[in-house]
Amino acid sequence: MDGGDETAIRTQVLDAAEELFYGRGIQAVGMDAVRSASGVTLRRLYQLFPSKGELVEAYLLRRDRRWREELAAAVDRAGGSAADRVLAVFDWLDRWFAAPDFRGCAFVNAFGELGGTAPEVAAAARHHKDALRGYLAGLTVEAGATAATGDHIALLAEGAITLAAVSGAPSPARSAREAARLLLAPAVESARPPSG
Repeated sequence: MDGGDETAIRTQVLDAAEELFYGRGIQAVGMDAVRSASGVTLRRLYQLFPSKGELVEAYLLRRDRRWREELAAAVDRAGGSAADRVLAVFDWLDRWFAAPDFRGCAFVNAFGELGGTAPEVAAAARHHKDALRGYLAGLTVEAGATAATGDHIALLAEGAITLAAVSGAPSPARSAREAARLLLAPAVESARPPSG
């Protein structure tokens, strides 16, 4: 089997695992379910991922990369001022929350299920949260606010994700966006040229 086939099969398995783990929960899904959903043999599945823990880790690492790339692309497409780019994060969250398959944060879900017993899950969740916080801090500093304000905005995003998952409604994104706008207002005001 050439490397292209191997990559395609690995992607096929990870696609199936992501749909199952995110939709049903990690502990509720066995390797046989992943095998069935992916269409690969159990032997091939275990050649690619010798344990469920390795499959879970690969799923989380891939999801982290893709999720953050999609967010950054949406912010870049939104354009506007630096403050508008921060607020675009919440517009993207609003669209994500409204998606029919939204089940909250995959990393919080995985940590809640396995974080105390699976160090690789805890590490993946910490990495994702730290990367998001760093990204938001960078956007916030570009908008003229402090990195501490970026931490506050990250808390707003995290709270909105959790509340949207629990409530089943996208409205927390809009509330968090308004709170973020208020946090950024002093920086936006100080950046305006003096009138006169």
